[in-house]
Amino acid sequence: MTVQEQYELLEKTVRGYNPAADFDHIRSAFEYADRCHEGQKRKSGEPYIIHPLAVAQIVAEELKLDSESIEAALLHDVIEDTPATHEDVARMFSPTIANLVEGVSKLTRIQYATKEDEQMENLRKMLMAMSKDIRVILIKVSDRLHNMRTMEYQSPEKQKQKSLETMEIYAPISHRLGMQRIKWELEDLSLKYLDPVGYNEIITRLDAKKPEYDAFLLRTQTQMDDRLTELGIGHMVYGRIKHPYSIYRKMFNQNKSLDEIFDLFAFRVLVDTVGDCYNVLGVIHDIYKPIPGRFKDYIGTEKPNGYQSLHTTVMGPDGLPFEVQIRTWKMHEVAEYGVAAHWKYKQHGQGAGTEGKYEWVRRLLENQEGADAEEYIHSLKVDMFADEVFVFTPNGDVQNLPAGATPIDFAYAIHSAVGNSMVGAKVNNRIVTFDHILKNGDIVEIMTSKSAKGPSRDWMKIAKSSEARSKIRQWFKKEKKEENIAGGRSSFEQELKHAGLSMKDVTDPENLPLLLKKVTYGSLEEMYAAIGYGGFTAQKAVSRMKGELLRISRQHQAEEQLAVGTEDAPIPVPPKPLSKSEQGIIVEGLDNCLVKFSRCCTPVPGDEIVGFITRGYGVSVHRADCPNAAPERRAEQPGRWLKVTWGTDTNESYPTTIDVVCKDRMGLILDISTALSSTSTFVSGLNSRSTEDGFAVIRLEIRVRDGAQMKAIMNKLNQISGVLQVTRPAG
Repeated sequence: MTVQEQYELLEKTVRGYNPAADFDHIRSAFEYADRCHEGQKRKSGEPYIIHPLAVAQIVAEELKLDSESIEAALLHDVIEDTPATHEDVARMFSPTIANLVEGVSKLTRIQYATKEDEQMENLRKMLMAMSKDIRVILIKVSDRLHNMRTMEYQSPEKQKQKSLETMEIYAPISHRLGMQRIKWELEDLSLKYLDPVGYNEIITRLDAKKPEYDAFLLRTQTQMDDRLTELGIGHMVYGRIKHPYSIYRKMFNQNKSLDEIFDLFAFRVLVDTVGDCYNVLGVIHDIYKPIPGRFKDYIGTEKPNGYQSLHTTVMGPDGLPFEVQIRTWKMHEVAEYGVAAHWKYKQHGQGAGTEGKYEWVRRLLENQEGADAEEYIHSLKVDMFADEVFVFTPNGDVQNLPAGATPIDFAYAIHSAVGNSMVGAKVNNRIVTFDHILKNGDIVEIMTSKSAKGPSRDWMKIAKSSEARSKIRQWFKKEKKEENIAGGRSSFEQELKHAGLSMKDVTDPENLPLLLKKVTYGSLEEMYAAIGYGGFTAQKAVSRMKGELLRISRQHQAEEQLAVGTEDAPIPVPPKPLSKSEQGIIVEGLDNCLVKFSRCCTPVPGDEIVGFITRGYGVSVHRADCPNAAPERRAEQPGRWLKVTWGTDTNESYPTTIDVVCKDRMGLILDISTALSSTSTFVSGLNSRSTEDGFAVIRLEIRVRDGAQMKAIMNKLNQISGVLQVTRPAG
């Protein structure tokens, strides 16, 4: 199919469910994307535009979304992969479409310490955009679905990496959004690459037994159909074999072969009213023998993603158990399309009123505050995964919690004050331990006391939900700050000692900024506090610092060897002044010496500078206003401080650091990125942290030509709304 034919199919699909769509705008989006991606190829060798067209086709065919979503799907890669900007898209189409595209795009041009950090930041950004407009995630899931459909062109390593990410993140998100068909396809495609042997075995066995299975499905379907028609209940019945990943998971969990799994079949009965659902349930239980404990009423207690249905497992006349799902047509639409069903008939695509149903997205973001990357991603998997339990308060209110949840999770789900003052719990009127695993239908009562001492640190290990762990962390963070710092410092020092590293090297003013950057904290005290309240671990801190500390340790050993026998001798300084520069620096009195720029103050041409003679590693250049080059320090070792000046042959660029303090808000990083882009600034790193009082501290690692460019950048950043202070850190 040619590109033009594929576009015409897209238009035809959209006309089928939304004849009032803005087809001129959709064509403009296609033509603009085609121009932007001109010359780019997919791994398959096809023109790149095939991918955005396919994503738009999924958005239209599978989810039946509005015009803006189709346009955003066509444009979803232009900001990330072409010179087009957010402003370009907003001007040519609309700010809403530009925001959708920006939300679907990943964060780019920023270096992260680990792959987990990068994945966390991409997820956090996607969820933030999703909490404002749910269509962001619908397009993102469609994008991932097409990528998984064309995964055969990627390397085996990439196939496994993307399939694992899909299984752990995108399939659960699809489940939470109620999009069952897409969830199943994502799971099956992921399994194909994660365990090709297991996947192929299931497919081969299913194909071999297809005639036998088809006959059973037809026989049972006819039996149900005839009885319901006889009783005058308007309906539709159809059966299917469960999808490969569902079978695979059952085999894995129950340690069974395919022949030992009986409930491979599921039937669906669609009716007009809720009353008919319960009538059909009675009929099914009359025809077939129900299996005890296998009935679930998701109509009376709907799932958080809006899913409603009656589920029952029965024994057929052939001795084969099978599941029957009974629901209304409206429930079926929500079950198949999930949140997308709410958009299906929207004329203008604003989705007014539907986002309130997805408050859990905002809670996901709030619960991750203070968590590191691995904890963040783990929590997302727990919070979004399919397995959950429904339990009740003594008043009959339903609380849904992740499978494996305990009374601690229940208490914090009600309110943080209930969790913090909990002294005991009753389940079904019997006192239980705090680590008691809750089951579906349990009635849970939390006993509290005003004199309660607050949560124990052990609760962090017992709690299953990220909401509970987050609230426990917040309590320790607020109530036990000094204790956290002391405990965190002790754990960190112990871990350092265990790794054979020196605390002296950590606290060295020249090393500290780089080490803090590795752990993404502003100071050692902040890091100690985080370790103390459980937001970070000493092992991770030392693990991230280890490489740099080992390099420093080796450097010190080399310096000591060079200095053997000369500790008391004055350092020779040749008297001859020279004008030859090294890296743009003229060192008075030294020829051919190694020059390095100190990391504590990162000088650039135009700054007033001084030089310090290191042992065996040349001259370290500091800004004159750096605390490490303060006059009192120079007075302590006058023989090691030199006069240095900038030469005329400076480098093209120098690395330096800027700190930006601002009022935290949405779009802040985007505004800063735009300001840096407008001044043609090369950004090598960006680190952002939020404070409890609503401020953000952003550290930028950039390269500049000289002080004039530095001043222009700082002026530009100062003009951004909410920016309070722009400084160059020193010391």
